Amino acid sequence: MSDTAILINTAVAIVAIVVLIVRFKLNPLIALVLGGCYLGLAAGLGAGGTVDAVTTGFGDIMAEIGLLIAFGVLMGAILRDLRAIERLVEKLLRVVGPKRIPHAMAVTISTFLQSIYLDVLLVISAPLARGIAPRLGKYGTARMATALAIGLECGIVFTIPGVGALALAGLLNVPLGKYLLYGLIVVIPTVIIATTVMSLVLTKGWWKPELDELPAEDTGTDESADTTTGAEPDDEPSGGGVAAAGGRETTTLERRRTRTEPHLLVLFAPLVVALLLVATGALAEVAEWENPVVTFLSSPVIALLIGLVGTCLVGRRYMGQPKVEESLGSGLRQSGQILLLSGVGGSLAAVIEAVGLGDILGKYLSASTWAPLLVVWLIAALLHVAVGSVTISAITAAGLLAPVAPSLGLDPVLVALAAGAGSLFLVHLTSNTFWLLQSLLGQTTRGTLKTCSVGVSVASVIAMGPILALSLVL
Repeated sequence: MSDTAILINTAVAIVAIVVLIVRFKLNPLIALVLGGCYLGLAAGLGAGGTVDAVTTGFGDIMAEIGLLIAFGVLMGAILRDLRAIERLVEKLLRVVGPKRIPHAMAVTISTFLQSIYLDVLLVISAPLARGIAPRLGKYGTARMATALAIGLECGIVFTIPGVGALALAGLLNVPLGKYLLYGLIVVIPTVIIATTVMSLVLTKGWWKPELDELPAEDTGTDESADTTTGAEPDDEPSGGGVAAAGGRETTTLERRRTRTEPHLLVLFAPLVVALLLVATGALAEVAEWENPVVTFLSSPVIALLIGLVGTCLVGRRYMGQPKVEESLGSGLRQSGQILLLSGVGGSLAAVIEAVGLGDILGKYLSASTWAPLLVVWLIAALLHVAVGSVTISAITAAGLLAPVAPSLGLDPVLVALAAGAGSLFLVHLTSNTFWLLQSLLGQTTRGTLKTCSVGVSVASVIAMGPILALSLVL
């Protein structure tokens, strides 16, 4: 079959996937498999070859990242039930103060908390952000909503073990330790700069509280809840026997809770150890240092398994075994859709590779004649605008680009990061994250378009700065 026919059939398959998801509301899992089957049959693989490509691609990506996704989500489920997120945000508020909390919260969410399933992380952290918002003044809601949106979405695609990052690394055959290191190099400055830019824009007249925020009576929240986020001593009432008694009672309760709850370092130590082991393996590989023990312990599956076992032990100590089992059951239910989506992304990538699209596009996307990373970003951005899901667009873009990566003359980690950056562009009305942020932060749809859609799009563009800078040295 001619190159032109393969290109046309590939374009038809991608458009069909988007139409099936957006117009006919077909489940993305089914749409991606149907698109892969059409491409294989139309491009001449035949029935047997198409089925082999679909099933082999699914199995290969599951072997690469299946256990990693499961272990990460299970760790996150236990940390959620240990109140790790609430306590971490309270600690950040005390350490950095209200003025810097948007940046601190965004960086923390985008890095250390990515083992927690996105919707769960959002539902837990949004009320905390909303409680902090009044202490930031007139634009508190705007600043906290933007920081939350940027941190959540960037973490998915740039930080291991974020589900998008795992899928991108697996589909493009990037070692997870390498992705972890370079992902952090990209995500930290991206989140800080994007949050700063949006804070400046929103506080210079673009945010209109009367139009962009829901009235208090429409949100079902009590502004007095702010006291749960760690009010400073100066904010507390003084004088009066009742107040004093209340203060003594609160202090007693806090001391009692401190005795029964583990220190934050204990909660997050297993996850931090796991990530450090993965990073150690990456550094050892760069230094060309080989040690059997280090190689074994730093392999991502073993490292995250160690993290999961450690988190289970912490949970068992402070929650009891029945509660840990309940948390693990919840985590398994959450991981099912993520695993299937990642698997069918591998199926699509295998079909695209089998029909020879990589060799064809390699003729036109060489590093000497094009800016290939910008093309990668654009493909992922267009897919996200059409589909509306960061994870689905990142996986689809990676599946499309995986066979092409060797032909670009670039390190695959750069292609993966560029696809991740593009998949962040224009989070909009078809995204579940959009509507959760709208309702949980008390924003109107107009306000959410500013904080979520524009905020994450700014981060998508800014992320290409460090990615292009890395391309100069890799």
